[in-house]
Amino acid sequence: MKIIFKLIFILFLIPSILKGQRGARIAYIDMDIILSKNKEFNIANNLLDEKISQWKKEIELKKIKLKQIQDQFKVEKILLTPELIEDRELEIKDFASEIVSLQEKRFGPKGDMIIQKNQLIKPVQDQVLSIVQDVAKERKYDFVFDRSSDIIMLYSAKNYDISELVLKRIQLQERIKERKEKISSKKK
Repeated sequence: MKIIFKLIFILFLIPSILKGQRGARIAYIDMDIILSKNKEFNIANNLLDEKISQWKKEIELKKIKLKQIQDQFKVEKILLTPELIEDRELEIKDFASEIVSLQEKRFGPKGDMIIQKNQLIKPVQDQVLSIVQDVAKERKYDFVFDRSSDIIMLYSAKNYDISELVLKRIQLQERIKERKEKISSKKK
């Protein structure tokens, strides 16, 4: 009886030992390549670039106006009283501070650019990460690295690159979404 119990115990123990000795399965993606080939990402990126361009023009116009005010002040300075000179210098300093504040508001660490980038690009990145997780679970990968991030990857064999698979799944989702939109528009 003891021998049968030991054999049953060993039979249950063997699969866990074999699984424990299995090497880690690793894959990687190149997020830059995936995002550059993604239609939604490119559209979102173009919208963000347009907004950034508008903000840069807005700041540049204010800088030109500041330069004009400074030049005009230099010309009129000879004719002004010391109190007026002090007032004008204060106005110029305030206007310059306003420009710096605007730059910080638009391009600072918590500025409009970062907020817009998160609103436009984050949904696409979330979609990619969701698909990566699905592929990793299906193919039983233990780790999936992003080659384009700060993680240093000195070498990797191409057969561990699942970027194309992720990209194909994204494109498949886009086609399904487009078909559903066409069907719903035909019904109306």
